[in-house]
Amino acid sequence: MSARDEEKLHASVLVTPAREKRRYRKQRRQAATQLHREQRQQRMDEATARADAEKAERAARQYLPAAGEPGPAKLRTAGRFRLPRHQDTSATLSGAYPFVAEGGLGSSGVFVGQDLYSGGSFVYDPWVLYARGIITAPNIVLAGIVGSGKSSLAKSLYTRSLAFGRRVYIPGDPKGEHTAVAEAVGGRAIALGHGMANRLNPLDEGYRPSNLTDTEWESTVTARRRDLIGALAEVVLARALTPLEHTAIDTALTSTVRENTVPILPMVVERILTPSNDADGRLADDGRLVGHALRRLVAGDLAGVVDGPSTGQFDPTLPMMSLDLSRVTENSTLISALMTCCSAWMESALLDPAGGQRWVIYDEAWRLMSQPSLLRRMDAHWRLARHYGIANALIFHKLTDLENVGDSGSAMRSLANSLLANAETRIIYRQESDQLGVTAKALGLTATERKLLPSLGVGQGLWRIKERSFVVQQQLHPAELELFDTSARASGLTPGGSTP
Repeated sequence: MSARDEEKLHASVLVTPAREKRRYRKQRRQAATQLHREQRQQRMDEATARADAEKAERAARQYLPAAGEPGPAKLRTAGRFRLPRHQDTSATLSGAYPFVAEGGLGSSGVFVGQDLYSGGSFVYDPWVLYARGIITAPNIVLAGIVGSGKSSLAKSLYTRSLAFGRRVYIPGDPKGEHTAVAEAVGGRAIALGHGMANRLNPLDEGYRPSNLTDTEWESTVTARRRDLIGALAEVVLARALTPLEHTAIDTALTSTVRENTVPILPMVVERILTPSNDADGRLADDGRLVGHALRRLVAGDLAGVVDGPSTGQFDPTLPMMSLDLSRVTENSTLISALMTCCSAWMESALLDPAGGQRWVIYDEAWRLMSQPSLLRRMDAHWRLARHYGIANALIFHKLTDLENVGDSGSAMRSLANSLLANAETRIIYRQESDQLGVTAKALGLTATERKLLPSLGVGQGLWRIKERSFVVQQQLHPAELELFDTSARASGLTPGGSTP
């Protein structure tokens, strides 16, 4: 019976015809009572049916045990989570629940250490971050004073990456720090220096990428040789070459390659100083300064390193390749020339699109940035990093090294600043107080981050990844510490801190 019927029935009881007989009124009341009784019984039957249905549904429902689900979904329960009330101070709660701490970079990649703000593990991988769109270039700038732990960090990053199928190239190790690491991981370190039998021929064809045709490969080798000889001449002369000098180099190189299967630098020097088909002597005069500058590398004070055929081959399939230049640290000109040769020697493998993901470590970067040719070559590598799967790491002591490159407003200064701009990962270890202003300005540090830098301990660094900041304590295995930590070896201490 609907609500409208109830209203009608109620009205029929209240409103009765005039002069109605008593028995008719009694019949009407009895009918209304019967209808109300039937309606009430119907509602009771419907409520009973609903209750029975709900009871049956509850009986058929399966509940989890108190311990929760087994397997991967364990520790989950259908019951409500209730905790007893607890009172504490805001200082304690802020330590237990650091809601302002950075969420981190995820769990994919190389374990670095502990995030000192959140207390969690800190994991970093430039290729993973690039694939996720967090960074747009997989390049790193790492700065820290001597003894702060920056070298150990660089070594741990690239050695732990080997397990992910990455390779490591070091186109010049002025201190020989990476030689032991290369040998330990199954790679190779080639040592160069005066009095050694090893030679590096800068005119070698090098590794041939799989995607080049014969014509393309011949053109690439010719251009690389021409650029390399010009860069070596600029290093020794400490100035840019003139067009006439470039012509003298190109003519001598063309003649040497045409007459020799394996050209070496002394042959090119001889052709520059005594060119063929030079009736009027003008070509010899144009290349005289360049020839004598390059002669230092083959017969002068810089001889004995790049003046013969290569004694070793660059093998890009090895997990790590390093060129140890620790034997020539006393001569900055030779160091610069060798790093130029080494960079060109590895360049063919670096620029192979099928070479996979590779680390390229530029240690003691202040030496590189002091040479325009090296700086231009490194800038090109950094710009092509994404295309060729390269992650460049530039390691130096302080950011003021960038301010010492060239004059203010010069092309070299612009190139040095572009290296920092193209590295969205900046890792800053402890800095001296007089370096804070330049560092904070270059990286856009906050006042809190600026105050933090002088107080960082060994192995602690401020990581700036675009606009995100982390303070990370690097963690090393005892075996890594023994292999990486030069300060421990210099002090004669074992990884445990005791004297052997």
